[in-house]
Amino acid sequence: MGKKTNVAIAIAAAAGAAWASTKALSKPLSRTAKEALEYEHPIILAHRGGSALAPECSPAAFEGAAKLGVHGFEIDLRLTKDEEIIVFHDEYMSRVTNFSGRVADYTLDELKKADLGYHFLDLNGEYSYRDGGEQIMTLGELLDRYPQMLINMDIKDAPQTYEGSLMPSKLWRLLEVKEAFQRVVVTSFYDDQIDRFNLYAQNTVALGAGEKEVRKAYTAFTSQFKHLYHPKADVFQIPIKSNMFPLDSANFIKFLTSLNIPVHYWTIDDPNVMRKLIKNGAKGIITDRPDLAIEALKLD
Repeated sequence: MGKKTNVAIAIAAAAGAAWASTKALSKPLSRTAKEALEYEHPIILAHRGGSALAPECSPAAFEGAAKLGVHGFEIDLRLTKDEEIIVFHDEYMSRVTNFSGRVADYTLDELKKADLGYHFLDLNGEYSYRDGGEQIMTLGELLDRYPQMLINMDIKDAPQTYEGSLMPSKLWRLLEVKEAFQRVVVTSFYDDQIDRFNLYAQNTVALGAGEKEVRKAYTAFTSQFKHLYHPKADVFQIPIKSNMFPLDSANFIKFLTSLNIPVHYWTIDDPNVMRKLIKNGAKGIITDRPDLAIEALKLD
């Protein structure tokens, strides 16, 4: 054999030995079960209350979704100028309200004067909620109003901002006051925010996966080193595709499920896609159309 062949064989042998040694030394640890994620059948979470049917994050949206029979809500959190946690997605107000400027530049009392239905077009293309009195809600108000619901909350304020630096501790204290640990999931696109929150929670609250955690899991799944993946999340809430990489395969779902990690997909409004994901093993659908999801999945 030539020199190049010998080198290739040596590299392959070394790689095989490395795989064998890591396989022997590392055993994947399943996540400890969390009460919030213990359900017998797939669930439907209304995205921002079901933002195709009523203004996103509005009382009307949440109430409408609850009446349809959803199992919970997927919401976003931001901190106000006076350090109140509100249910709101954007950093700036103008897309969904008649206000302009940043959320963090307003107090809660000021934000309560914003019209959440100002720009909302219903399914008939009409401004059916403009001047309808739909106000921004605090997280505390939502928790009080729907004690039976699973609420998945996404920290939107970036960790390097003043608001973001306060959010993990503020959120922990509010959940403590409301005794809501067993009916929420806390997540963020920013893995640092999840980690900061968990410094207070100490794994007593169900945690979602940030972007880095999802990449880490998918990289492990597509390699020969699945056994080296040690999850930090209790649930994955992900799109069906990220940067052209498919995240909706039955095998990827099975990989996460084997670690006691249910998978929820967002934001899914096509009933056929909903049914396919559930068939592949998904445990939850996050949707702007809870009416279609209820019909498609035929859930009680």
